[in-house]
Amino acid sequence: MIPKRLAKIINEINNILLPRVCFGCNAQLYRGESTLCAVCRHDVPLTDHNFVQENAVDRIFYGRIPLKKGASFTFFSKNGLVKNLLHWLKYKNQEQIGEFLGAWCGANLSGDENLKTVDVVIPVPLHPKKLKKRGYNQVALFAQTVAESIDATYRDDVLVKVVNTKTQTKKDRQLRWESSKEAFQLNPSSDHHFKHVLLVDDVITTGATIEACTQVLQQIPGIEVSVLSMAMVPQG
Repeated sequence: MIPKRLAKIINEINNILLPRVCFGCNAQLYRGESTLCAVCRHDVPLTDHNFVQENAVDRIFYGRIPLKKGASFTFFSKNGLVKNLLHWLKYKNQEQIGEFLGAWCGANLSGDENLKTVDVVIPVPLHPKKLKKRGYNQVALFAQTVAESIDATYRDDVLVKVVNTKTQTKKDRQLRWESSKEAFQLNPSSDHHFKHVLLVDDVITTGATIEACTQVLQQIPGIEVSVLSMAMVPQG
């Protein structure tokens, strides 16, 4: 085991030789900063959603699925900071960004009384082929960290994706729904002894993926489903 003092020295040397940079502006990070510099962190467009007041996520699903509650952590824009972060997370092997966002979001939600009844936190799953290619589910660390913050159990064995759909970023709501509606199933080998699920996704645009997953989860008797995303595309 490396003594703490020596480990600290090695870490300082690594920071000099391979300085950590901000994923927002590429500036060097200083002690106490992680993933984003203080300036970029201040510029992240937080939604301020909670699990009490009605918000834009709730309104997306009105008349579609009986969600207990919905929320998103940030707003997603076409050329914004959040888009860049999620691009690094999904396509550039920077899985730690999920943990960073999850810790931040989890800290905001940790005192939310309406999440006390959440039994399990479930990520929207990837198809096995996509998971093998990417190496990780981009939602996983975010969901795990949020689960720890609200004292819930993280489960990634409840839902399975059985159809390997192509990227849906350029599809409208109807096409997204057609692509997603048969894509998910309950895992028959997992137990379903829980009552309140927090379903977690990366970005909510039309809500088709969440809608499809929730309809599958509703096969569990007496289940309640709440939703959280890393980001949402503002409606209208």
